[in-house]
Amino acid sequence: MTTTKKTTKKSPSKKAAKGKSADVNTKLTNEQKIGFLTTMLRIRRFEERSLRVYQQGKIGGFLHLYIGQEAVAVGTVSMMGEHDHVITAYRDHGHALAVGMGMNECMAELYGKYTGCSKGKGGSMHFFAPDKNYWGGHGIVAGQTPLGAGIAYALKYQELKGSCMCFMGDGAVNQGAYHESLNLAGLWDLPVIYIIENNGYSMGTSQERSSAGEILAKRAEGYNIAWDICDGHDLEEVRQKTSEAMARAHNECKPTILEIDTYRYRGHSVADPDKTYRTKDEIAEYQRTKDPINLYREKLISQGVLTEAEAKEIDKAARAEAEESVTFAEQSPFPPTEEITRDVYWEEDNPEHKVSQGRIFFQDPPVEG
Repeated sequence: MTTTKKTTKKSPSKKAAKGKSADVNTKLTNEQKIGFLTTMLRIRRFEERSLRVYQQGKIGGFLHLYIGQEAVAVGTVSMMGEHDHVITAYRDHGHALAVGMGMNECMAELYGKYTGCSKGKGGSMHFFAPDKNYWGGHGIVAGQTPLGAGIAYALKYQELKGSCMCFMGDGAVNQGAYHESLNLAGLWDLPVIYIIENNGYSMGTSQERSSAGEILAKRAEGYNIAWDICDGHDLEEVRQKTSEAMARAHNECKPTILEIDTYRYRGHSVADPDKTYRTKDEIAEYQRTKDPINLYREKLISQGVLTEAEAKEIDKAARAEAEESVTFAEQSPFPPTEEITRDVYWEEDNPEHKVSQGRIFFQDPPVEG
């Protein structure tokens, strides 16, 4: 198969924001900067550790790793306020840790354990944390895009100054549900920010072979929606572009499509060997010149924010935390049998409020023993 090298887009002249918001990075404290680096390292070490566990046969189903894309999740989530929400696709671990979920509950979910964030029922593709305005983790390609529009509609209906950041990969932009969602977002002026994490490959097919047009975000013009592109290897640029989209959502109640150029080191999933559609040299070149963690660490060291030794200690702590999460998951129990019918129908979980007649399930819930 012919490989296609991923290229970085240049910023176009575009229909986008009316003016630009102030630079959101100028007033960052050293503590905040170190916090961003810490979260990126925690994401990577969690992903690397989950890969090893998967290869040992301790995780079932699929595992879509976020390694290489850490600056996108950390940069965007760092801009969230009280009424800003996140919904994403199946490559959801990075966003989950970025919003503040713990490694223990995430690793336990990968194991299918009862202590997992979704009680062991969701697995890798279905992390949830409603208390953190984090709405998953969805396995259907582009299936989260109408839900993101719905969250934004709810914010507008309740007259809340907020937004919904709806993440997707470049492979989702050709799905009908996405374009239907764009039509409603543009028609009803919904405060949704569609974030395309463009890592260059829809599963094993390069963007150039799967999607018409070099700039995917430019399709927004067909729906009268503002759009922009962003270097996903630069955490501070991600923050700046996100702040501009959020300002549009908060102040004008308008949608945005933000295409963030990024890259994944691993295959589409761990089940994808990634040996047929790109070269080792392509991956090595990215790691050498654009790795978001290396770039940000070097920047902080050059600014005197932290030392090389301190950076190593942060990394060491992230590795230790990931290791501890595996121990927690392995020692956690599996869900009890009766849990199979819970969290399916609200009335079944709240019988005192049930108004439906008859049985919702075809048979009674299984009994332990």
